[in-house]
Amino acid sequence: MLFKGQKLGKYKILASLGSGGFGAVYLARDTWIDKDVAIKVPHKQHQSFGDLLREPRLLASVNHPNIVSITTAEKQDDLFFIVMEYVKGETLETILMRDGALELRRALDYAVQICNAVDHAHRQGVLHRDLRPANVLVSDNGVLKVADFGTSRFLEIAAHGTTVIGSPAYMAPEQFQGKAVFASDLYSLGVTMYQMLIGELPYDPPTPASWHKLLDSSLLRSPHVKNPAVPKRLGEIVMRALAPEVTERYQRAADLIEDLLATRPLVLGQTPARVDDVAAARPAGRGGPSLERANIQRRLHERAEAPVSRTCWHCGKPLHVRAGRCPFCGEAQ
Repeated sequence: MLFKGQKLGKYKILASLGSGGFGAVYLARDTWIDKDVAIKVPHKQHQSFGDLLREPRLLASVNHPNIVSITTAEKQDDLFFIVMEYVKGETLETILMRDGALELRRALDYAVQICNAVDHAHRQGVLHRDLRPANVLVSDNGVLKVADFGTSRFLEIAAHGTTVIGSPAYMAPEQFQGKAVFASDLYSLGVTMYQMLIGELPYDPPTPASWHKLLDSSLLRSPHVKNPAVPKRLGEIVMRALAPEVTERYQRAADLIEDLLATRPLVLGQTPARVDDVAAARPAGRGGPSLERANIQRRLHERAEAPVSRTCWHCGKPLHVRAGRCPFCGEAQ
């Protein structure tokens, strides 16, 4: 354990940010350049130097605005630690515990940002294996950063991740058997999306001995069924991500991103502003219920299809209303 005011070379410890199963994280100050950084100290300091370098090497292989970036790895006074960017904000877990279900636009935005990070990591051959709200940082300006790659591995080394690692509430059925694949991360993202939309997990977390219960798809209820405000199509996407059988699940994060982005008009149509349009669409004169209903449906359709001003979440530059990817920085929207 490190203490406030303690120094590791040029780094001065300012506060503890938390501790997990694989390490403790601290807020520190780089006294040479006057910059705040995050320092992660692995619990298992007795590991070989090669094993200690596994996480920083994984982080060095991924460079994406939605992934916490690494600065370096060092060893001072026989203590190995990883220096990373400090993200000022809070974890997605903290937000969900405080706020419960998120507003639809916000939930979709967060899901796309996490999926962008997963897509990039997978393209580099990196499998996260512990994707969950506690490992997603939400900065003060709304940018999400996937963190804690301590359980990750390069999938190209083997056919699948052979160690049973992860958090049971977010683990895919095959992970309990030590057979994690890229689709396993997408299952974990499916659980996270469900939680963002409904405010609770899709099922009671299984124990390692009862993981087989996840194979019974009847235990799952679509987010749309639990909350009709969630568009049916968005509920179907979440359910596909949560498919018990790997072959029935999304295989690529890029495909999940594409489907999520396609639901944006539906999500916009579910916002509170739409209620005002319904009231404004009611005719004051004759026509009867049928005409009134037709007018309301027409106004709602026009509202859902109306162009809206858009900017890239990453670089902030203006986008065409139907652009699926930013032409300036290349990020999916």
